Amino acid sequence: MNLKLSLLLLLFISTFTNAQQTISVKGSVPFPATQDYTFICEKYAFTGEANVQIAKTDKGGILKITITTANDKARIAGGLYVDLTNADVIACTDKNVKESSDGKTTSYYYFTPAEWQKLKKSDIYAVRFIIAGGPNTFGSQTGYFTAYNKMNYFSTAFDKSKKTYDTAKEISVL
Repeated sequence: MNLKLSLLLLLFISTFTNAQQTISVKGSVPFPATQDYTFICEKYAFTGEANVQIAKTDKGGILKITITTANDKARIAGGLYVDLTNADVIACTDKNVKESSDGKTTSYYYFTPAEWQKLKKSDIYAVRFIIAGGPNTFGSQTGYFTAYNKMNYFSTAFDKSKKTYDTAKEISVL
């Protein structure tokens, strides 16, 4: 009896530890996704962070980028560039798929099958994007920003731990 209980508990715990992340765009069917990465965006003084998540679709993939804003009019707008560690650049066009709630704005960008293959082979180095907003004096920052694939703002020379996310490995698993 005790062995059955142990196996059942192990199965229950393993189910939650291997839970798959998903992305759902405007109420669509959820797509399998990577974890939600917090990239460092040093020039964005409001939070200094941008959340990036990648999902696999039938036709390639989706990049979801979310930032916190001080003003409801601020949006991630225009094209977006994904810089890879092998110096490739993926240019994404704005399909005007956006959401905004709770002081956060989210935009979705789509990858072709060929671009998806590039993402599987090389880690993301940075994501370059534009924040457009209203004409308020004390609103969110607007302009061009780069969110780098870094886990922390600071580290010492003696810190030998991994400082970036393994995006290519996680995308390959999807």
